[in-house]
Amino acid sequence: MTRVLVVDDQFLIRAGLAGLLRAAPGIEVVGEAADGAEAVEQAAATRPDVVLMDIRMPGISGITATERILAGADRADGGAPPRILVLTTFDLDEYVYAALRAGASGFLLKDAGPERLLTAVAAVAAGDTLFAPSVTRRLIEAFAPRPEPAPAGEPPTDLGVLTAREVEVLRLIAKGLSNQEIADRLFISEATVKTHLNRTMSKLGLGSRAQAVVLAYESGLVTPGRPGRPGLSG
Repeated sequence: MTRVLVVDDQFLIRAGLAGLLRAAPGIEVVGEAADGAEAVEQAAATRPDVVLMDIRMPGISGITATERILAGADRADGGAPPRILVLTTFDLDEYVYAALRAGASGFLLKDAGPERLLTAVAAVAAGDTLFAPSVTRRLIEAFAPRPEPAPAGEPPTDLGVLTAREVEVLRLIAKGLSNQEIADRLFISEATVKTHLNRTMSKLGLGSRAQAVVLAYESGLVTPGRPGRPGLSG
């Protein structure tokens, strides 16, 4: 069973989401929260696998709640921290980018249909990030700082702890390629790609694939919209 905590300050939206999830096989709604402070408390008490997190709420925002939930997610039983799936009204909401930096695993528009919601919860629970390359590109282009790209073959200073292969894997992840597509491009196995990604995230202190994408752009490893430089596809 995938344990889900639903967070939204609007009662009807929260109740609708919770009702839909409760009717789906394999999902257990372990709690509902009307604001960020309540979300933090319930996440600690119920230990969900996935948190559906509204961004704009009175008091503690969804961004701050995300940070606090993930910061306090070290469990005595060694379990994994919850995956945060952000709920937003607009796909270019500036708060979405801040949520990615806080450690969210993806975002879902509030007008998404029931099938999309269930697919999103399943994907995030499985450890995936919920971003089409085109959506990632729009977010990065709209809100990420744009430093000068690193010279060819030379990783940015922030990425100096990575091996050349790890840098290349990170670059391809930021371009929107899946693990299998990266494996095909580099003539290695998908398991090897996952190993490189896990080591990269560990070395850089990252909690999600989405954070890895953001860092790749912020460091200048990949620069959106610059002719002749790598960019996201899709």
